[in-house]
Amino acid sequence: MTFHSLKTLGLAAMLAGTVALPAWAETTLTAVMQAPLRSLDPHLSTAQIVRTHGFMVFETLLGMDEDYQPQPQMADYVVSDDMLTYTLTLRDGLMWHDGTPVTAEDCVASLMRWSQRDGSAQTMMEYVDSIEATSDSELVIHMKSPFGPVLELLAKPSPIPAFMMPKRLADTPVGEQIPEIIGSGPFKFVADEYRPGDQAVYVKNEDYVPREEPASWTAGAKVVNVDRVVWQAMPDMQTSINAIQSGDVDLIEQVTIDLLPLLAMNEEVETGILNPLGAQVTGRFNHRLPPFDDPQIRKAVMYALDQETIMQTAIGNSEYYQLCPSIYGCEVPLASDVGAEYLEGSAEDRMAKAQELLAASDYDGTPVLMMQPTDLTVLTTQPIVAAERMREAGFAVEVASMDWSTLQSRKNGWQPVDEGGWNFFFTYWGVAGIWNPLVHSLINGSGDDNTWAGWPVNARMEELRADYLTAGTLDEQKEIAEEIQQIAWDDSFYFNAGEFKSVAAWRTELQDIQSGPITLFWGVDK
Repeated sequence: MTFHSLKTLGLAAMLAGTVALPAWAETTLTAVMQAPLRSLDPHLSTAQIVRTHGFMVFETLLGMDEDYQPQPQMADYVVSDDMLTYTLTLRDGLMWHDGTPVTAEDCVASLMRWSQRDGSAQTMMEYVDSIEATSDSELVIHMKSPFGPVLELLAKPSPIPAFMMPKRLADTPVGEQIPEIIGSGPFKFVADEYRPGDQAVYVKNEDYVPREEPASWTAGAKVVNVDRVVWQAMPDMQTSINAIQSGDVDLIEQVTIDLLPLLAMNEEVETGILNPLGAQVTGRFNHRLPPFDDPQIRKAVMYALDQETIMQTAIGNSEYYQLCPSIYGCEVPLASDVGAEYLEGSAEDRMAKAQELLAASDYDGTPVLMMQPTDLTVLTTQPIVAAERMREAGFAVEVASMDWSTLQSRKNGWQPVDEGGWNFFFTYWGVAGIWNPLVHSLINGSGDDNTWAGWPVNARMEELRADYLTAGTLDEQKEIAEEIQQIAWDDSFYFNAGEFKSVAAWRTELQDIQSGPITLFWGVDK
């Protein structure tokens, strides 16, 4: 099965006539996720695995459906005609996992903590006059002036969703991990069975009351049909393949493309794409440290790197990746060809341009520290390929190998390289987290310490992002988005290395697997 042949987003009814288990039997779904879970605070990390963990345990006031529209989730809402007052009323029956009721005061504290970490939330807060709890079940957001995307930001699934937690946890200083994983969502986190980087266990929240609307992405009814979900780390993909073939594992979130043929002949294993939006691979510069504090030196890298080489090495099968200059994703409403000049011509011609730019710059041979994750298969090859291309352009490059959790932590520091800093690394972003300038953390040009790692500075970018907030039509938004995209290429905010679709594998005992911007474990039956 390929993403070209999928006609619907949902993958349902994959095994007819499954024999029902006795009512007393505990049902466990075991999954191998795309990365080990080592961080648990969903406000502190943009890593996909932490976000998926967040949606297991926590909820948001609003959810986002498959049409990118915000929908009521924990709360229903009313917006005043002048768009200055947003009244959110918590629905009945919301309880924290520790047995205490969810209150509006909890949600106010959660929103304030979230707003300190998420870039788009920080922008929203510039327009907010106050957020207050007017009763146990009602909170009100008062705006200084209209800010159109309030509902979209409360509902967005990426990169840092507005997860709600008890006030006592939300009051944890934003730089510290919350001491407990207590949410109100459809699963409870089993702290006693958690082994960082090896195993995470979730059990059905028996007290959870789903919404009545049909499930759609992170909106609607979150009905849990299994008793336990176990995320089990595997040392390598071949081990995971063997485990799903034998039935020891029910689902692999991301299968390495070149190993898909190993599953093709097994009638007890199905493959397909659960996240139809895909993800974009991005190579990020540290704009604060030499040599990439120099825009001309960054531009030399932009010409040296090659989308086709990077994606062919990392993904292999062109059926599962796309090349395009769009920083918002190749197939979203704001996609355009602006910036394509950096990708045009042969790889050899672009390399010659890179060598010319570097030779004319002030580059003094300072080694570039390239971080490489060793335990995230989809990102292990890009640093090696990029390092070779950059060396050919004339750079000195050192590749520092580390696990993904260490890289995630190290990327947040801007100290000198010899004190644990960095110059360049690759990551990837789900298209749901970059599809417009408001949610796109990588194009923040403020250079603020609290923005996403890399800290570029560009005043015109910030003017355009502000203009985007007040644009009245899609045409106006597109015009602004195109100028933003051109600046992102010209000022070398980061390198868009291409877009790919992840292929999952699951045992045919699983039914009604949901599609969405992350892997969803509600709705699925076994």
